[in-house]
Amino acid sequence: MRMTASLLMANPRDEEEDDMALLCCHGSEGEMFLMTRFPDEEELEITLGEDPYLLRDLKVTLSANRLLVEVAAADADVFGGDDVLEIEHASDAAELAEIGETLRILLVGVGSLDIQ
Repeated sequence: MRMTASLLMANPRDEEEDDMALLCCHGSEGEMFLMTRFPDEEELEITLGEDPYLLRDLKVTLSANRLLVEVAAADADVFGGDDVLEIEHASDAAELAEIGETLRILLVGVGSLDIQ
């Protein structure tokens, strides 16, 4: 599955939401991707559309213009049957450090992160 987003929005510790880590974006076709996790949770939540999914064993790759999220084949329902979501983005280079920090927090114990 593919999306194009103008930017990725990240918050490693949303104090108003009990220190929840959050990464989200709005696609060019009106879709919304949301990845969240509270500090005490053992899974992270991904919402693409209306249904949230609790997941583990993810692989995420972040580069200057792409976010690649890979899930186990058994979890492919989260991406409409695909086990990969590729988000092309145009986030400002200055924001990439905070995006990377947020992804590290989101993926602790539930996935791996590769920053290119």
